[in-house]
Amino acid sequence: MKYLTFILIIIVLACVFYAYRPFMNFKGQDSIADGENTEFTEEDYARKRKRMVEQQIMARGVRDKKVLDAMQSVRRHLFVPEQYRIYSYNDQPLPIGLGQTISQPYIVALMTEMLDVDNSDIVLEIGTGSGYQAAVLSAIVREVYTIEIIEELGLLADERLKRLGYDNVNFKISDGSLGWPGKGPFDAIIVTAAAEKIPDPLIKQLKPGGRMVIPVNNSSYIQDLLIVEKDEAGNIDAKKTIPVRFVPLVEGEEAAK
Repeated sequence: MKYLTFILIIIVLACVFYAYRPFMNFKGQDSIADGENTEFTEEDYARKRKRMVEQQIMARGVRDKKVLDAMQSVRRHLFVPEQYRIYSYNDQPLPIGLGQTISQPYIVALMTEMLDVDNSDIVLEIGTGSGYQAAVLSAIVREVYTIEIIEELGLLADERLKRLGYDNVNFKISDGSLGWPGKGPFDAIIVTAAAEKIPDPLIKQLKPGGRMVIPVNNSSYIQDLLIVEKDEAGNIDAKKTIPVRFVPLVEGEEAAK
C-alpha cells in the first residue's frame, strides 16, 4: 500500500510539473500584449503546424479528418502572446496573461473530436481564453457561441477572432457557468476550465441527443475529463476519459476585470 501511495504521489507531482512547465521558462510581466517579434515566417509556422498535427495529434490517436484539417488550418501562433510564439507548436500549454493559458494542442484536438460535431451543429464554448478553441470549432461547425468572464482577455479574443475572419463565432462577457440563455439548446457544449461539478444551466441548455465535454475536479491537482451525454428523454450519462489539468472555472464575483 505504501508503495502504491508513493507511485500515485509521483504521478500527481508529474502532472502538476507538466501543467506549470511553461511558466518556469518565461519571464516578464503578466501581460497579454508584451513581447518582441520573432523571426519565423508564415512558411516556418506552417511547417511547425504540420509537424504538430502529425507528431502530437495523429500519433496519439486523433483520427477525425474535420478536426485534423481544423488544427492544420488555424494558426495557433496568432493566438499566443508574441514573446511566446516560438513555442506555439510545442506540445504544451502556454501563458496568455491574467493567470490563464492556451491549452496544449493535443488536448484541443482531443476535446474537439470528443464533441463529435459537424457543419450542421451549433456549439457553446465556456472559457474563450485566447479564442483558439473557438477558431478550431469555427472551422468545423455552423455556429459557435463563446463566453469569457475575464473582460480584458475576452475583448482581446473577440477582436482577434473578428480580425482573422471567424465570422460564425458569437462572443459575450459573462459567467460561463450560467450558459447562454436564449441561444440554446446547443448540439454540443465544451468547457475549457475546471469546474467543481457540472453546472446545471449547461445541462439544461444541452440539446437532447447532445454531448458536453468538461473537466471536473477530482482533487486539488488534476481533473477528470468527462463526456456528458443527454438522451432523448433528458437523462444524463457522464463518462470519465483521461486525467487533465486546467485552470479553474471562474464564476460570479470571482471574475477578474
